[in-house]
Amino acid sequence: MKKSFVLLMLFVISNLAAQERPKLVVGIVIDQMKMEYLYRFSEDFSPNGFKRLMNNGYVFQNMHYNYVPTYTAPGHASIYTGTTPATHGIVGNEWFNRSSGKQMYCTDDTSVKTVGDGTVDEGEMSPKNLQSTTITDEVRMATNFEGKVIGISLKDRGAILPAGHFANWAFWYSKTGSFISSTFYGNKLPDWVSEFNNEKNYLKYINKGWDLYKPASTYNESLPDDNPYEGKLYGSSAPVFPYDLKTMYEKNDAGILRSTPFGNDLLADFAKKAIEKEELGKDNISDFLTVSFSSTDYVGHLLGPRSMELQDTYLRLDQTIADFLTYLDKTVGKNNYLLFLTADHAGAENVIYLKDRKYDVDNYPSKDFKKNLQDFSVKTFGVDLLLNYSNFNIFFNKQIIKEKGFDLVKVKHEFKAFLISLPQVKKVYTEEEILSNSGNDYYLNFVAKGYDVTQNGDMVVIGKPGIIEYLPTGTSHGTAYTYDTHVPAIFYGWHIKKGESYDKKAITEIAPTIAQKIKVSFPNGTEAKVLQEVLNDK
Repeated sequence: MKKSFVLLMLFVISNLAAQERPKLVVGIVIDQMKMEYLYRFSEDFSPNGFKRLMNNGYVFQNMHYNYVPTYTAPGHASIYTGTTPATHGIVGNEWFNRSSGKQMYCTDDTSVKTVGDGTVDEGEMSPKNLQSTTITDEVRMATNFEGKVIGISLKDRGAILPAGHFANWAFWYSKTGSFISSTFYGNKLPDWVSEFNNEKNYLKYINKGWDLYKPASTYNESLPDDNPYEGKLYGSSAPVFPYDLKTMYEKNDAGILRSTPFGNDLLADFAKKAIEKEELGKDNISDFLTVSFSSTDYVGHLLGPRSMELQDTYLRLDQTIADFLTYLDKTVGKNNYLLFLTADHAGAENVIYLKDRKYDVDNYPSKDFKKNLQDFSVKTFGVDLLLNYSNFNIFFNKQIIKEKGFDLVKVKHEFKAFLISLPQVKKVYTEEEILSNSGNDYYLNFVAKGYDVTQNGDMVVIGKPGIIEYLPTGTSHGTAYTYDTHVPAIFYGWHIKKGESYDKKAITEIAPTIAQKIKVSFPNGTEAKVLQEVLNDK
């Protein structure tokens, strides 16, 4: 009897310990999602997708990014590391690196090779450029590397950076229509991935084309189907429904799926297959699945935030999420998974749309801005001193400055005076001002948190509100203004109480909150400020 009682108590204690962590953590990132979309499209959402999360989870209505540039790679890295580019080192999607003097991509790694049916360069990727650990890394270590971590996305950076350094696998979409990986994770794709790829699931979406998901009258939150603020999808004669995806595919490749809502559907199909075949959430050792839906970003960039195409993409994504939640309920169990949903950045209104409504703003292509700087340099100093301009960073050619005997301080002073005189510029900060940041300048704080002294430029430019460096159609992002920083943040599931907060929060608080919630170490670069509201589950 005593032995049986001891065994029973050990069993109970073991189960209680297991309940301190969910069986599965799911991180969902929606690329280029403004918080406002949850309000604007709300009447047309089903009760089981976004509304289910908002009505039954904890919603942070005022979540923001706290650095620039607000791009995809820094966004994903910041969500999962709980820190900013100044610490984790992912200072853009691609950037000019002052230390190497070369252009680099966020996940480039020529020491690894493509695994799967992708082109050579599509798979030469790894997390080696990420300088701090992620919450996914900490889960791996906390479970003695028994808990699995899988990262998936249409974009390489959306899969690799969230999955961290110790992931079992990261998979991303190739223009061949297959999900691929790199030798950083393994020398051969798991059999289930190869089987999924061999089914050519992307073709069923391409063959049926893209028409409106709901009756046209539903889309009264958007501009007319054909409006001057939209770009054209893969050579289409006009930005109007229906879209013949089959012809686009025949003239291009399977990469066209990214710029349709069906890229999200294919990713969700793949995510469910990953849960099934990798047996995620099947035991009491916590696993972590990161899912980044990228089609919203492609559609937003090309067609803009007021297009029927974007609204249709979100109405379809709502149903995709509803279906995914149902799948999690059935396979993992309603009370066994912890899920959070957020975005890697938001996005601006189309600037010509604003201009046509008498807001004095305009678009300024980056190449034109760079040419302006070069012309000023030649006029003022007799030579082009600009080494590079990208991601709002100005890099000077120090070798020419030294050879000509110019004073670098004076060069910066002259350029700053010129930049401030331009109609699109609001602020300009030198390296010295950034590194001596006192914390009193609101926009300087954004710059400082996104600035890595070993990689960034000699000066950083902040444009005026409403102005973007982009084309006249579609939209972009990257600034410190709320239209780029304000994103959704919803926690749902395991030990999450229903509620909402309107206090301003920072995106870097998500990872340390999860660490505290599931009792693992903080990612090593985080300041460890947490979202107290979701830590109290009673």
